[in-house]
Amino acid sequence: MLIFTLRRFSLFFFTMWLLTILSFSLSFLFPGEQLINLTGEINASPEQLAVLANEYQQQANLLTQYFSYVSHLFHGDMGYSMTSHLPIMTEIINRLPATVELTCVALLVAMFFGIPIGFCAAIYHRKAPDNFILAIAMIGYSIPVFWLGILAILVFSVQLGWLPSAGQISLLFEIKHVTGLQLVDILLSDSEYKWQAFQDATRHLILPVIVVALAPATIFMRLARTAMLEVLDTHYIKAAKAKGLTFSQIIYRHAMRNAVIKVIRDVGLQFAHLITIAMVTEVIFSWPGIGRWLIESIYQRDYTAIQGGLIVLSTFIFIVHIIIDFVYAALNPLAREPNHGT
Repeated sequence: MLIFTLRRFSLFFFTMWLLTILSFSLSFLFPGEQLINLTGEINASPEQLAVLANEYQQQANLLTQYFSYVSHLFHGDMGYSMTSHLPIMTEIINRLPATVELTCVALLVAMFFGIPIGFCAAIYHRKAPDNFILAIAMIGYSIPVFWLGILAILVFSVQLGWLPSAGQISLLFEIKHVTGLQLVDILLSDSEYKWQAFQDATRHLILPVIVVALAPATIFMRLARTAMLEVLDTHYIKAAKAKGLTFSQIIYRHAMRNAVIKVIRDVGLQFAHLITIAMVTEVIFSWPGIGRWLIESIYQRDYTAIQGGLIVLSTFIFIVHIIIDFVYAALNPLAREPNHGT
């Protein structure tokens, strides 16, 4: 387990090193002065620019400049936004929790529906339910996210009026910012309208979560189906059949548990795709997350925000990868040491 942990953390630090190199290189590739691209100080006076040039070691070689940039990152200094003139770290702290809340709930929903349906498809392999589920999975994966989001707003918000079309919570409720996670902050609040606010926030969450979760759910269907078919073809399942166990006993006691482990192994690979979908969804539903902020920064040519958003989102995705790797290793001891038994 120690070797497994060291490998994961060494991979994490190597990836972060590559990300910082990419982010630092972007300051040279973006239009304008490199120092302003790093700091976002577009209105700085010549005296202030001279001080910043000294802080970022602009007179030294590239390697020294890079280490100076990394030193600022370690101290939480990512510069200032060129549009809002607020510190990038402040912008990220204010917006990242909304993205975390949306993506985590969407991931749980996708797994909750996708994995059982995939198991059903494998159980009825090459029969009508299997073909129907595969067709639904293909259609669901092929639907463009922006079209699905607009259609959901048109049907459920405009025509039926069941769910809100934008935002994270109604302006009627004032919830104190504690963690940034809206549902958690509501539960921690001492407001007398706590439960009304919780219901309102949940209603705001439903449509974006469905839009984000649809494509990953179809992927989980196919992954779960493949995993279950592989498990059902193993020797220990055949031995269980030979012992006289019923099909339901084999599925619930043996096959399902081992198939779930195989699916969890691929969850991290799907999370980056889910983040991409969430960025588009945040724009459609005016969700106050980091994805929407980053896309707006691209439109506004806010180069400092683009660099900061790149580092934070990539770090977030990779941390989720590591967490899922540890969960998979905890469920499957053979995964902790690839050379086991050789």
